[in-house]
Order: sequence, then C-alpha cells, then structure tokens
Amino acid sequence: MKSLRLLIPFLVITPFIISCTVDDGSEDGSQIPPTILANLYATSNTTNSIISYDITTNGVFIRPMKSSSNDNEGIYYNDVADELTIVSREQKVINTYRNINDTPANGDLSLVASGDVLLNSPRDIAVKDNFYIISDNADTDGDPNTDDGTFFIFTKDTNAYTLRNKVKVNYAVWGIELIGNDLYTVVDKTSDVAVLKNFITTYTTDVTATPDKQITIGGITRTHGITQDGGTVILTDIGDAQNDTDGGFQLIGDFVNRFNAIPDGGTLPFAGNQLRVSGSMTDMGNPVAVEYDNPSQTIFIAERANGGGKVLFFDQIGIGGNITPTMSSEFLGASSLYFDNK
Repeated sequence: MKSLRLLIPFLVITPFIISCTVDDGSEDGSQIPPTILANLYATSNTTNSIISYDITTNGVFIRPMKSSSNDNEGIYYNDVADELTIVSREQKVINTYRNINDTPANGDLSLVASGDVLLNSPRDIAVKDNFYIISDNADTDGDPNTDDGTFFIFTKDTNAYTLRNKVKVNYAVWGIELIGNDLYTVVDKTSDVAVLKNFITTYTTDVTATPDKQITIGGITRTHGITQDGGTVILTDIGDAQNDTDGGFQLIGDFVNRFNAIPDGGTLPFAGNQLRVSGSMTDMGNPVAVEYDNPSQTIFIAERANGGGKVLFFDQIGIGGNITPTMSSEFLGASSLYFDNK
C-alpha cells in the first residue's frame, strides 16, 4: 500500500474530479477504479452534503453525497457494516446510512436507522462497540450565565438507537474522544481538557458528573476539536470566534502520560510538550474539528469560518508554525470529520 504521505504532495497539482475511473491500458479499453487507500468523511452545518474524500492511488476524488438533514455535526464510519452514522442538528437525531462505498457522487444516502428526537445542540460523537456518545452544548439549567453540557449515551440495534442515559457536566462541551475507556472532553470557551474515567461503565444512569481531572493546555485560547491516534492528541484552537484568520492546532505526543503528570487544575506547558500550527498561511480561523493519521502524520481540519468553510490537509508539519496546507478544499459549513484508513 502506498503511503498517504507520499501521495498527498502529488494531490496539490491534481485537479479535484468526480469521475472515479482510470484506463488500465487493457486491449479492450475497459476501465477499472483506482485503489482506495483511505476515506475522509466531512459534514456541513449549512447543506445536506456529506463529502467523501476518496484518497486513491491516482489522487483524491471528491464524492459528495446527499443526507436527509441540512445541518449535521458529528460523524462516524463503520467499515465492517459500510455505514455512516451522522448526527443531525436540524432533526436532533442520530441517523445511520448504509452502502456508502456504493453510493455514487451526488447520490442519495440510504437511511437505515435513526433515533428519537432527543438531542438539542449536538456537536460530536464517540463510539465504542454498540455505545454511541453524543456531546450536546445546549443550555440545560435555564441560566445563560452558567456553563453546562450533556453527554447522551445511546445503544444501537439494527434499525434504531435507544437512549440509555444522560450525563450532565458543569461546563460547556464540544469535541470528545474516547482513549481506551476514558472520555476526554474539550471544555468549551476555555483552553481546558477534562477526563471522565471508564465513562460507559461508570455513568449508567442520569447523573451530573464531576471530571476526574481537568487541566489547561498551554498555548490555546479556545479549544473545540480533539482527536487521537498512535498516542498523539491534536487539539484545535478557534481563538476569537469572530476572527476567521486566528485559528490553529496543537500536537501533543505521549498525551495520556503528559496529562497524567499534571495535577488537577494545573497547566500543561506549551514549551517542551507541544507543536503548534497557526498563522495567515494556514487558512485557519475557526477549526472546529480534526482527524489525524499517525502513520502518515497527516492532519485533517474542518475549518468553519475561513472562506465560509474548508477541509484542510496538512502533512508537512516539521516544527510547526505558519505553514500552508498541503491541500485546501472549499466546503461551505464544514463541521466535522471522520478518517478511515483502509
């Protein structure tokens, strides 16, 4: 299998195209599709489009598909079942669509499972086995001056989602990431990250929970997105939400050990612990979601503000700084991502 790291520089000069066929040079002129190495799936807050960036041996092919919702945020792909699970902010439900690999460009996704209308303002999804955790940043106590959020825990069967319980916290929520059995959560409106240990088995009834630990991430103004691969965590920084050029992201290697070494309420220093990418060349203003492929060291960003929305690829991080994306794709309302490496 070719490395994504070797392919992505080639993509800069390759036009984005919809057709997924290539002449194999056979005598009868038959055509075969290029080999797909990975897929990056992206949602939008402003359209019903779900884009699959099909990363192939011949470049990246953009394959937009149509969902049943015009506002989506939170996405997960099950490669065994070939299903995309997408959280609808418009419908306030979880939707699962099947036969993703066979859905053509501009085709309608086939809805096979959905939940009851229970969500309020969903932002992210984390999945383990048949448990689906949704972070929801709607105000729950009726007081706009206090921060709070909710984690909805659903179980899935073939055709439906059932709410098991809700876990409320006394802070605003956004991105979430399961690392092992522990749920690491962005503390929105701050530069903090909190952890709820053994989340699924500890919190089995409706409850208000206190994090096992909450620390500040040095160098970040306001974090939103979080992801992990190979022990490295990436956090996005939207900076001033009204500024479309001041965003960035930070890489933290050996994250869990570094996190554990900081006392509750303490700060993980930037110097010696992290790399940061930000600046005028990055196209980042409000990077709301992030995915990471550790083997190729490629970072994918859903940028919500700059240009109305973009999906950005970075694979030449070096020592960080003000660097240009390897690839920048306009996608209005870009809101969440899921990376699937074949």
